[in-house]
Amino acid sequence: MPKKQAKEPAKKALKKPSKTTKKKSSKDPSYKAKDIYVLEGLEPVRKRPGMYIGSTGVDGLHHLVWEVADNSIDEAMAGYAKNVRIELLPDNKVAITDDGRGIPVDIHPQTKKPALETVMTTLHAGGKFGGDSYKVAGGLHGVGVSVVNALSEWVRVEVCRDGKMYSQEYKRGKPCHKMKKVGMCRKGGTKVIFSPDPEIFERIEFNRKKILDHLRQQAYLTKGVRIEFEDTREEKPFYHSFYFEGGLNAFLDYLIGKNDPLQANYFYTHKEAEEVDVEVAFTYTNDVESEEMSFANNIYTPDGGMHLTGFRTALTRTLNEYAKKEGLIKDAKDGLTGDDVREGLVAAISVKIKEPQFEGQTKARLGNPEARTGVEAVTGRALKEFLERYPQDAKRAIEKNLLAAKARKAAKAAKDTVLRKGALEGLALPGKLADCTSRNPEESELFIVEGDSAGGTAKSGRDRRTQAILPLRGKILNVEKARIDKMLANKEIKALVIALGTAISDSFDIEKLRYHKIVIMTDADVDGAHIRTLLLTLFYRYFPKIIEDGYLYIAQPPLYKIQKGKSATYLYTDKELDKLTKGKKDKVNIQRYKGLGEMNANQLWETTMDPEVRTLKRVTIADAVETDKLFDVLMGETVEPRKNFIQAYATNVKNLDI
Repeated sequence: MPKKQAKEPAKKALKKPSKTTKKKSSKDPSYKAKDIYVLEGLEPVRKRPGMYIGSTGVDGLHHLVWEVADNSIDEAMAGYAKNVRIELLPDNKVAITDDGRGIPVDIHPQTKKPALETVMTTLHAGGKFGGDSYKVAGGLHGVGVSVVNALSEWVRVEVCRDGKMYSQEYKRGKPCHKMKKVGMCRKGGTKVIFSPDPEIFERIEFNRKKILDHLRQQAYLTKGVRIEFEDTREEKPFYHSFYFEGGLNAFLDYLIGKNDPLQANYFYTHKEAEEVDVEVAFTYTNDVESEEMSFANNIYTPDGGMHLTGFRTALTRTLNEYAKKEGLIKDAKDGLTGDDVREGLVAAISVKIKEPQFEGQTKARLGNPEARTGVEAVTGRALKEFLERYPQDAKRAIEKNLLAAKARKAAKAAKDTVLRKGALEGLALPGKLADCTSRNPEESELFIVEGDSAGGTAKSGRDRRTQAILPLRGKILNVEKARIDKMLANKEIKALVIALGTAISDSFDIEKLRYHKIVIMTDADVDGAHIRTLLLTLFYRYFPKIIEDGYLYIAQPPLYKIQKGKSATYLYTDKELDKLTKGKKDKVNIQRYKGLGEMNANQLWETTMDPEVRTLKRVTIADAVETDKLFDVLMGETVEPRKNFIQAYATNVKNLDI
């Protein structure tokens, strides 16, 4: 999670509005040059890549893979491909192959060039803007492969159509030669090999796990299609393939992991309404957290959208109706809320829609109103039937919902009691907080330190104008195992919530945050690591916006002090120590710091708190789903997953206190 600090939180990349064009009605599912619709030129891509792939960092780099792979998945969804292969090759090359129809190679009537070259070199050129080449598609913007071409140092495309193999190469978006016929072939298909441009990307290093996770999702969503992955960058190749007939039901098994589902039967439906293909699966577990994965045309929509809204509306309404009918809810004021019915819920919602309206090229949220009404109608009807058919599963689900409702009411009462009005507005800051004199959040920093000893040292060494110190006594409550009412009764957590100024839960307001740098500063030992993990759990579960906006950091105090005569050097890693001492015969005194209290105020300032020389790691959430799973494993109630995790990673542990 932690990343090295960039001085200020990174600004979000501009998002380019999506464009769609109304489809022509035709019964001829042809896919030829005339089906390629040209909307814009290509040149702006290299100037503003963030508008098309989100960023030039690791996410933008992998977005190139998604764009090309999505085209192959679209061929599979259309019923023309059965196999998709992704290869990571040496020298930062990626190859993506499918056995679909192949990109058209005949002359395009508008550009007077082969359709292959038109698709590769023209922004908004593709078979997804008109005609019946694709009924549904994930890469609807049509910028996918042309953007990959523009942002790659080198690209080669090989197309097999009508028994002939065609090829063309490009450098930074421009053709190296005309498309040429290079041989004969048996099956149709397209192969795209590309090498991302180091002039564009901050770092070119593909993450195997990130790609595997994406491909696994695609395989669940495109049942019956085989997706292969091979990594040949190292001497020993790595190979993995995905093939699922179970679709979203199989996906639920993966999402649940080792958690036990409350229901004996998963809810599942797959029907069409409002010209939207709707597939939904869900079940309940004993967990408190929920996990809802939504997709539109196989594209993961992390910010949800209309399809997720439709599902939530149907779920809440139908469960309330059933509970009232069965006499489990007798008063309207005791009805279940959306939060009540989502506690412990694990769900997957997938829609396929002809003209999806995404927000931006990165497709984080679906905006089609018909997706909401379609999902709501299909889910509502099917859920009524499910509850009648499986009364025991219905009873378990409603009991879970009612327990969540009871906890919600208790938590609200506790919150109203514990966090009185005024305390949240900074009118009664905790006595242990040594606040800074500045009232400008942009320059104010809050250091959360472990214990009164380190707190005293930090208070003496700080810059009083901009740096506040909040010492915490002992280990705070593990909020992964506690409800909010118990959490807010914890004195240490209460002090932190009041110091932040944002309030919590449904009263949270990021605009009231009193510090734009919140720094966790704990000892470099096992206890310090545990306290840091407890604090990260608290922020992730109850203050995720603070992490998302780039306000949470981890301090990096030195591990060693090297004393030679009167001169002292501070080292922050074992690698630095090995490098300094390797091969040297000079006698030096090495001090291993385990606690911040071992340093005096001047040493703590000059090594850990001085903005001119310190190192901070900004905490980010690169993958919310995997982060959520990891917190469940490390901090949750179930022991077995945590035991397995420890056994798997035990050999990687360094600096373990004995």
